[in-house]
Amino acid sequence: MDSRKFYGYVGNDEQVYSVRRMILDEGNARGIAVYHVITAGGLELEILPDTGLDIGHLRYKGVNISYTTKNGYDSPSRFFPVSNEFGRYFPGGMLFTCGLLSAGPENTDDKDGGFQPLHGRIHGQSARGVFGYVDGENIVVGGELKETQQGSYNFSLKRRYTIPVLGSEVRIDDEITNLTPEPVEYMTLYHMNFGWPMLSEHAFLELPERRRTTPRTPYAEKGLSEQCRFCAPIDGEEEQVYFNEMESEPYARLKNPELGIMAEVSWSLDTLPILAQWKNMKTTDYVLGLEPSNCYIMGRERERREGMLQVLGAFGSVKHTVKLRLEELAK
Repeated sequence: MDSRKFYGYVGNDEQVYSVRRMILDEGNARGIAVYHVITAGGLELEILPDTGLDIGHLRYKGVNISYTTKNGYDSPSRFFPVSNEFGRYFPGGMLFTCGLLSAGPENTDDKDGGFQPLHGRIHGQSARGVFGYVDGENIVVGGELKETQQGSYNFSLKRRYTIPVLGSEVRIDDEITNLTPEPVEYMTLYHMNFGWPMLSEHAFLELPERRRTTPRTPYAEKGLSEQCRFCAPIDGEEEQVYFNEMESEPYARLKNPELGIMAEVSWSLDTLPILAQWKNMKTTDYVLGLEPSNCYIMGRERERREGMLQVLGAFGSVKHTVKLRLEELAK
């Protein structure tokens, strides 16, 4: 719709779409900033610059799509990168970025940095140079995260969200740079989490047929035939994790015919060659994770031992793109 026609119907574009910066004022997330985004295409989401520039709640046409843990939103003051604390602060959210030094189980890496907490430290970093505005046909939000250690590594992660004002898509463009004169190994995982009611026994997952799938555990292997199907919550159910390597067409589509909604995740296959799938049907922890990654989430020490760690050269950079698209299913 051209501007003349659009402003014939509305006097203020915030009637239809908007991006608004807010500060939370209660609970464990007291004091953190939120960019609350609404599009004319029915998308509503919250981007959290104080916790990894990640995405918290996300809804489409009033329906919840994302997963929130028992913990809820966190803040940097709640981030405890020590042994066995992850389960006490992990908020879930539509996107929880893992890395950049390590992703996967906690481990001790004597070469770089010593103790590595579960899924790394980048989510606990607050962004600088943060921005959020409407630019023509898009809402744009972004900033820079740093992960550093004196005498050792120095990572910069520049993130930019592009969200069409009339659409229902989120595009994430990241550039990770090694700001040292030495090569450094790095791990990246885009932990995208889907919850009820988008995830239910009525939903199913579509993955490309041309792929190689590796179950992480014997229990996951036992459930391989039901990898893309879901059931109602089960008390005490064990999680299942699968690693998918696509030959081409990097996508994963979660469809819920009962709701009439499809959510599609796609990503840059050249820099994120693996899609981890976290299927957890456990009561009160009911979630599907679709996680583009450059690793097998085994932790820094083990992946080095098995020759799988990716390397950023001196002052080198790598770019990742991840997209989330929502749409109504044809009736």
